[in-house]
Amino acid sequence: MIELYEFDISGNCHKVRLLLSLLNISYQSIELNRTEREQKSAEFLAKNSFGQVPVLKDGDLIIRDSQAILVYLARAYGEEKWFPNDAVQAAEITQWLSTAANEIAHGPAALRAHHKLGRAINLEAANQITQNLLNILEAQLAHKDWLATDNLTIADIAVYPYIALANEGKVDLADFPAIRKWLGRIEKLDGFVSMAGIELQS
Repeated sequence: MIELYEFDISGNCHKVRLLLSLLNISYQSIELNRTEREQKSAEFLAKNSFGQVPVLKDGDLIIRDSQAILVYLARAYGEEKWFPNDAVQAAEITQWLSTAANEIAHGPAALRAHHKLGRAINLEAANQITQNLLNILEAQLAHKDWLATDNLTIADIAVYPYIALANEGKVDLADFPAIRKWLGRIEKLDGFVSMAGIELQS
């Protein structure tokens, strides 16, 4: 059985849980002790030398990084629509995976870490990144149901959690109706799973 090493508080872990559920894949959740920094233990560092979650174990295969795990699950267990072979569509999706690892990590995810967990950040920079990101997402979704293609893909799954958790970073989505409708579309999917902190749109 697939094993997912994770924190329940992590949006990056949630995106993996979400895709596993949407693909109806059984797995075992292995919750690490965040307060005791179990992710930095020798046992866990043998699985991921970066000492970060999520980590997915499928048989003898171990994969770190939430974006990489989404790609693996989509290709190994999902239909082609999740991460198409078409070069243009694959590139469109990969752009959003990069956005999840960069602008989202340094914007809304950083704000949440600051306001919820007390992490020290450059607050002005994180707010600027977040506002720019939300403006781009709003424009992208104003005339589209999904971020990358005409279908739901792992691009949407990668971006969803920290936008849905924006309220925990003191970010107001009231002025972004297209984003809120997109969140609602994801939350209506069969197999959708939420997490603590997400204010559902539907």
